[in-house]
Amino acid sequence: MRKRAVAVLGTAAVLSGMITASPSAAGTGAPAVRAAPAPRAVNWTDCSTDTYPTLQCATVKAPLDHDRPGGRQISLALSRVPHTAKKSQGPLLVNPGGPGGSGRSLAGFVARSLPKDVASQYDVIGFDPRGVGASKPALDCKPGYFDPVRPDSLPAGGAAERANLARVKDFAESCGTKHGPLLRYMDSVSAAEDMDVIRRALGAERINYLGYSYGTYLGAVYAKLHPERVRRAVLDSVVDPSGVWYENNLGQNTAFESRQQAFTAWVAKHDTTYGLGQDPAEVEAQWTRTRQALARKPAGGKVGPAELEDTFLPGGYYNGYWPDLAEAFAAYANDGKTEPLVEAYKKFGAVDAAGDNGYSVYTAVQCRDAGWPRNWNQWRHDMWRSHAKAPFITWNNAWYNAPCAFWPTRSLEPTDVTNAKLPPVLLFQATEDAATPYEGAVSLHHRLRGSSLVVEEGGANHGVTLAGNDCLDRHLADYLATGKVPRSTGAADATCEALPDPEPAKAARTGSSDGADRAPSRGAQGAALHGLLGHRS
Repeated sequence: MRKRAVAVLGTAAVLSGMITASPSAAGTGAPAVRAAPAPRAVNWTDCSTDTYPTLQCATVKAPLDHDRPGGRQISLALSRVPHTAKKSQGPLLVNPGGPGGSGRSLAGFVARSLPKDVASQYDVIGFDPRGVGASKPALDCKPGYFDPVRPDSLPAGGAAERANLARVKDFAESCGTKHGPLLRYMDSVSAAEDMDVIRRALGAERINYLGYSYGTYLGAVYAKLHPERVRRAVLDSVVDPSGVWYENNLGQNTAFESRQQAFTAWVAKHDTTYGLGQDPAEVEAQWTRTRQALARKPAGGKVGPAELEDTFLPGGYYNGYWPDLAEAFAAYANDGKTEPLVEAYKKFGAVDAAGDNGYSVYTAVQCRDAGWPRNWNQWRHDMWRSHAKAPFITWNNAWYNAPCAFWPTRSLEPTDVTNAKLPPVLLFQATEDAATPYEGAVSLHHRLRGSSLVVEEGGANHGVTLAGNDCLDRHLADYLATGKVPRSTGAADATCEALPDPEPAKAARTGSSDGADRAPSRGAQGAALHGLLGHRS
């Protein structure tokens, strides 16, 4: 959930109304029409950096309640890399997912990563969704909620379960106490209507869109509410709209178990580097012993079992993290060194103030968007059944989402994103993605008539475009340039081969060929993208 944000400067463009849809109408997708005056133009100011020298920033105002456009207003923080071509194709809004991800710094990355002749045709617009980052008010339900050392995520005894239940109940109660008036309006429909506020403030008849992860669902919701306002849309690593959100989180458990098994197999393959065993089962046994040792004595007073899981979970999102994770694992398991493990936790697992904000928005949106079981006995039953098949992350994932069992607002009905009114939409999906499994992309592909699905065969990372795969990026660039999508009679409209797994970091430093080669530029591109998408969503 952690993001690298750019500083935001700017003045507000006040919007007093728009075409809106009530969150209560989310299940039908039927917007309630409200008359609205024309918004003021966005006042962009310079917020350039050495990396993004043309970056500009601004804020716009949006109604907290889109059914009452003249009521309380919130501010939305924007960033922009303006087009340079003589003819513009309009705004390209970008979103990194979450929910709770800050999108302002994604604009510069996307503009720099697209081919210059394509990027130059768009105003690439990043935005912090309501409650996130520099948008105001920003949510922070309980600062330091993830501070170490937390109770063991595995409730093997009653004490551990009671401790974790007390934590999640306290978080939900704190969120209601601090942000109660806001929580009724923290949902995907309201966030999608904010996107239309941005569109109107930009003076655009239609928008283009690129969304990753949860951003695919946000984009699909926007398209349902305002199909006539969608010009082009790219959805990368697709949320299954039929499982929002409890079922999707259960599905993640099994998928992340497969990614952990892929990691242990990779470590075993490179036993000459890591010395953790030539058989994946040996590596897995080392993992279990490490977890047990940390339960007795957390590494550096920082890394217990829950923090260990937090640290290694990002490797299920992006295999480029494997070398760093394997080195820290080996240093502790083989030599008893705690410093590398603590450093890996700080890099991949620790949650800072931005992460506190992101998690607060994550829970607020997911808990509000759709129904969650309110009976903890159902959670307990479902999680133990999931744990039997997927012990790596099931209970950690359960506690991450468990505030929804005690959330202080009622839940809405999920939006039916089925849509036959859109221009061709382009979907990208890796077959082994754990955070948003492949079946979700197929599901949305069927729901969006005329959409096209590009599949990375054997790919396992979450977020695949602009991450170093030239084949995928060609499809993306061609679509943004021309609007044309690939067509096929098969399950996928186009396929690309996955990038190879990384080689051990030690081998890379010495020039050894102990692993498959990966061009530095590809690795740097993938790491940059996944740093912006965050380590958990």
